[in-house]
Amino acid sequence: MATPEFILDLRAKIGTDELWLIGATAVVLRDRDVLLIQRADNGQWSPVTGIVDPGEHPAAAAVREVAEEAGVRVAVDYLAWVNVTDTVVYPNGDRSRYLDHTFSCTWLSGEPFPADDETTAARWWDLADLPPLGVAVASRIAAVVDSRARGDRVTALTPPLGSG
Repeated sequence: MATPEFILDLRAKIGTDELWLIGATAVVLRDRDVLLIQRADNGQWSPVTGIVDPGEHPAAAAVREVAEEAGVRVAVDYLAWVNVTDTVVYPNGDRSRYLDHTFSCTWLSGEPFPADDETTAARWWDLADLPPLGVAVASRIAAVVDSRARGDRVTALTPPLGSG
């Protein structure tokens, strides 16, 4: 899906100034595989991420984004991590920061494919043989994998509350 209409409306008023947005990341696991998409804007592999629409629950946004970008149906299991991203500068100069909600998700059905123009590839990767990933992306996957390995559903906060 292209840039949401509400973002375009805001950009018409503020130009490329930094926006504070709510984001959702879906770390989708199927056995020992994780669903990754290759982003059209930078060529990097990543779990599915997206902007939460006004009034939308972040978990619903995660499910919607996976269907839109990879053509896969998922169920959200739990919120694994909440983090503030670094400022993202897009090729057109737009700047945004995100309060990202990373969800642990379980695959329900469908085989991944690049389902929109934001995605050039979508596939399952063995957790032991992942492509090169940025630190922020790897941290999101690790938050889900680590919490599942511990058998807990505690939401990690970065930085930890009370640390500064």
